[in-house]
Amino acid sequence: MQRGSLENHLFRRGHNEALSWPIRMKIALGAASGLAFLHEADKPIIYRDFKTSNILLDMHYNAKLSDFGLAKDGPTGDNTHVSTRVMGTYGYAAPEYISTGHLTAKSDVYSFGVVLLEILTGRRAVDKSKPIMEQNLVEWAVPYLNDKRKVFRLVDPRLEGQYSLKGAQRTASLALSCLNPEAKMRPLMKDIVAMLEPLGKYQRNHPTL
Repeated sequence: MQRGSLENHLFRRGHNEALSWPIRMKIALGAASGLAFLHEADKPIIYRDFKTSNILLDMHYNAKLSDFGLAKDGPTGDNTHVSTRVMGTYGYAAPEYISTGHLTAKSDVYSFGVVLLEILTGRRAVDKSKPIMEQNLVEWAVPYLNDKRKVFRLVDPRLEGQYSLKGAQRTASLALSCLNPEAKMRPLMKDIVAMLEPLGKYQRNHPTL
């Protein structure tokens, strides 16, 4: 893929030009659409290792999911989950999956929430170079996600104010719902796609949005 991974654009040196707000939302929407496609297939698939390094970008910043090595078939019949050895990447895995090994599509939704936070903040899910209270992105960000007046403190400073606060608030609210500790309370990926579709249109020069 011509533009490499989302991880490179958000975190690697050499990518000095920050992704704009519309492009970030385009990437989030594309990645969400990929997960929704897997979850809604006739034989559902749980991706299990959703993270920025597995989101590849073409020349036009269209997102494609890569590396299906940890993907699992979803539960069938009356089963509510798949029991499996805990795999994936620290910082992205859902808490109930880590504690029980019970894997569901909602586990992917949690991971998507982490990636959406990374897109919003420009921070890694886990960053040991940060002060100890800021090393885990979810733990640091949730108090701000809960308060619309504080959301601006989360937004990647490299955007230099070139975003709509309303759009950022709605993105933060969506991330918070994806990160709900109760898996059954998280939205479905197809609903996340519908919520993301308008967010790339929020621009700083449209103050009513």
